[in-house]
Amino acid sequence: MTPADPTPPATPAGESSLEATSATVTPTDAPLPAPDRAAADAFWADYAAAHPDVVRVAPNYTVESFGDSPRLADALLREVTHGAKRATAELATAYHADGDQLPRIGSHWIACDGRGHPAIIMRSTELRFATFNEVDEAFAYDEGEDDRTLASWRREHRRYWERTCAARGVEWSEDDEIVLERFRVVWPPKFAD
Repeated sequence: MTPADPTPPATPAGESSLEATSATVTPTDAPLPAPDRAAADAFWADYAAAHPDVVRVAPNYTVESFGDSPRLADALLREVTHGAKRATAELATAYHADGDQLPRIGSHWIACDGRGHPAIIMRSTELRFATFNEVDEAFAYDEGEDDRTLASWRREHRRYWERTCAARGVEWSEDDEIVLERFRVVWPPKFAD
């Protein structure tokens, strides 16, 4: 089974796909809907049927979206499916707050669009921990967002983490531990690396 429309909505002509991301998400933006687990499970079953040896080695997967709003989820997903985004970063405490385990090398996650529909399956290829000031230019570049510089990475992630931490009732700090994850897209074949 493939999702009804695995491609997130295109951005308007002349607008950067990330102009709709963390800097412009406001508290009035709709929250992310819950992922469609039945569709995600069927999506995984298709991947498992096509790659049984890989799934035997790494049978677990998570189902989630990028960001904290439908608009941000779609923009970041588009950076993966139609851009160069092959890395992501999240506060280690956010995993705990969401009841999730930290990713592992070789683990899979199904990324959903802003409506909660599965769009792609990614597999973690590299993980490391860092603080905000330890993130380097190479990682910022691999995240594939905005102009791919460390300066823009810091600006946008600061805004994002200040907002998401405030929503959880905690204060973000540059000393918070960040999970830096590189990945490759493994499903569907249309988007696979």
